Amino acid sequence: MKISIIIPAYNEEDNINQIYAEIENVLKDSNYFYEIIFVNDGSTDHTERRILELIEHDDNVKLISFSKNFGHMSALIAGYNHCNGDAAITMDCDLQHPPELIKDLIKKWKEGFEIVNTLRIDKNQKNIFKKYTSYYYYKLFELISDVPLEKGSADYRLIDKKVLKEINELKEHELFLRGIFYWLGFKKTSISYIANNRYSGKTKYSLKKMIHFALNGITSFSTVPLKIVATLGFWVSCLAFVYLGYTLYSYLFFQDVISGWTSLMISILFLGGIQLISIGVLGEYIGKIFIESKSRPRYIVRLKKGI
Repeated sequence: MKISIIIPAYNEEDNINQIYAEIENVLKDSNYFYEIIFVNDGSTDHTERRILELIEHDDNVKLISFSKNFGHMSALIAGYNHCNGDAAITMDCDLQHPPELIKDLIKKWKEGFEIVNTLRIDKNQKNIFKKYTSYYYYKLFELISDVPLEKGSADYRLIDKKVLKEINELKEHELFLRGIFYWLGFKKTSISYIANNRYSGKTKYSLKKMIHFALNGITSFSTVPLKIVATLGFWVSCLAFVYLGYTLYSYLFFQDVISGWTSLMISILFLGGIQLISIGVLGEYIGKIFIESKSRPRYIVRLKKGI
């Protein structure tokens, strides 16, 4: 039996040797063959060099290097496309995903589970904004989607080769993997873990990337925003017609009525705001259709080593 460990890396030069050493320590005495696939996501530091140095003395280490930064999801997909294990484990390079949990993931897999997810517990979360926005995002996702995404879902998971086959056949350009694994079905379970502090470097998820990630998740698994816009548009139209009737009645029966600047501005701003929100929601869905219609590859590989 063979285990594939897939690790996306973007400017993680100071973390490569440490995560390799810890994974090696976990798996060296196991009864499994294994491969460690680093996916260099267009790093601009010495990440690639560090991985190549590991490959020189360990045949279990492999490298996929992108031509530019294509993003975390694309790096995960590239790892899935190129691994050949009986099970594949994805984890981050910054060691916030504790490598010692690999044994627990494999244990659950041996018990017959085909997807073993992990649920992150942030006991030392100091970023209050991130903590509460994450909490309410999962609540919103649960409310408007038919995919039961668990709170604290992370990209640290194990999947069986049967699940891997289905993932590799999906043709979507922008996959929201955390939702996909719940959508696929299969026999699954979850393990909770306390996130470690980042070993080195800074997070690559800016506020802009987190917002894009959140919107991608919602629009990938729900058309509820479109239904909300349609419903809102209907009721706003009803109110507008009522107000129109009131205006005509006042004009015909009360000749001294002076047009109100305040009510006029409120009406214009309110209707304008609703229209802009509606156009924005429609734009998100149309944009996804546009991206998918071009059928461009999710990533471009510049270098492979050991694959």
